[in-house]
Amino acid sequence: MSIVKSWHYLMHEKYCHWDWVSLEMDDHSRVKLQNTDNDYINASLVVIEEAQRYYILTQGPLPNTCCHFWLMIWQQQTKAVVMLNRIVEKESVKCAQYWPTKEEEVMTFSETGFRVRLVSEDIKSYYTVHLLQLENINSGESRMISHFHYTTWPDFGVPESPASFLNFLFKVRESGSLSPEHGPAVVHCSAGIGRSGTFSLVDTCLVLMEKKDPFSVDIKKVLLDMRKYRMGLIQTPDQLRFSYMAVIEGAKFIMGDSTIQKRWKELSKEDQAPSSEQSPPHPAKITTEKYNGNSIVLENKDQMEKINTDLSTKVQDITDGNIENSSVRKRLREDRRANTAQKLQQMKQKLNETERKRKRPRLTDT
Repeated sequence: MSIVKSWHYLMHEKYCHWDWVSLEMDDHSRVKLQNTDNDYINASLVVIEEAQRYYILTQGPLPNTCCHFWLMIWQQQTKAVVMLNRIVEKESVKCAQYWPTKEEEVMTFSETGFRVRLVSEDIKSYYTVHLLQLENINSGESRMISHFHYTTWPDFGVPESPASFLNFLFKVRESGSLSPEHGPAVVHCSAGIGRSGTFSLVDTCLVLMEKKDPFSVDIKKVLLDMRKYRMGLIQTPDQLRFSYMAVIEGAKFIMGDSTIQKRWKELSKEDQAPSSEQSPPHPAKITTEKYNGNSIVLENKDQMEKINTDLSTKVQDITDGNIENSSVRKRLREDRRANTAQKLQQMKQKLNETERKRKRPRLTDT
């Protein structure tokens, strides 16, 4: 889809007063509404076949797009919505109140013919789970939708700790909403790329680690593959670093630590009363670098190598902590260390080659 055509759709829907309207949508991955005059909605279907994960990443619904948001959920047979932003952040409205509250238990979207009813609400210290009934007014059919709302994740920032994030992620997983037998889960923040990308990347990498050798999971490659479906996923170096940290922490569960989920819950303090202003401080700005024309916001090469080294080392430590058969396991450790060292050397060579190309003087026309 061309930028001009994309802009035409945005103007038609009066999106132009929102900061993220310039996000270009690709026809091959954008979700298309059915049985409407205009099939456009700012949403992308991200497909990771190897992990059997399917997400719809979208921007937070606007006042005039809530009806289309629910239409998409109905048509895609979605079972869960994962919301990673608050309605208002730093005195700026990030999205519309598109689901009913206890004060207004029913919302009707007559333009697309849907009614949403609040069935239950479970409020934790940093997230809330709503059970919603989505009714098609024309047919009378209704479905139950789980709404997982992370309430303490700042825009362009990261959660307070991997433990609290993973506790939330596994709460979503336990509902079965991410399973391939259901329609794709809808994940959104304000623009549907930063926080939404972080959530999807960590979940996907942990699934891949469960399915195959954890050391073979290349987080950077997974991210770049996901960006083929929705550009700009992961907006800041801190979000990328946090993704690595969360994968490292999540690997403990994959490697057989049966008590780790209980520790995540304890560390997250989810049963405490939520604070009135639920937002950790914003991290300091870090310079970004370009990758194939897209701002991938990676660290400089030394920092990036350190992140990958730490990942391999910490996952190795987790694995070693769960090994009892010394002779066989020792050989496995040696093989893995050699494999890790080889991968790090290859990565270093690629980084050096990229650096040389970047410093190579460019020829200009005279």
